[in-house]
Amino acid sequence: MESRIDRIKKQLHSGSYKLTPQREATVRVLLEHEEDHLSAEDVFMLVKDKAPEIGLATVYRTLELLTELKVVDKINFGDGVSRYDLRKEGAAHFHHHLVCIECGAVDEIQEDLLEDVEKIVERDWNFKVKDHRLTFHGICWRCHDKTEDKSENE
Repeated sequence: MESRIDRIKKQLHSGSYKLTPQREATVRVLLEHEEDHLSAEDVFMLVKDKAPEIGLATVYRTLELLTELKVVDKINFGDGVSRYDLRKEGAAHFHHHLVCIECGAVDEIQEDLLEDVEKIVERDWNFKVKDHRLTFHGICWRCHDKTEDKSENE
């Protein structure tokens, strides 16, 4: 974790920003919950445990700065809540998501599924793709298995 914090610190410095204690507390929460898709309020509640003096506005500003510097990605799964996802180091693109419409679970796909689509868009529309986001909405394997189990027992 410390090496990742050092690299994020360098990203901040390259943008003429400092890794203040408040920003570091926010980054640590994001790293500790890397598999989760936390809202700003979720991050705030977790940061408060580490640094009670930090306010919600500071967490919001830090998350926006980290988004601007491409340390995190700001995502919305259609529920009206912005969530923050640490960008994988060295990733050329944002990763994809599977959102369950039954239980709300969010699973990630790290593989870039859109390389061919990007080439077509660039060729046919003369549009230089810098990034893309793909979210599938459906029924996750957990809910699907529950439905099958239920129907077998009836």
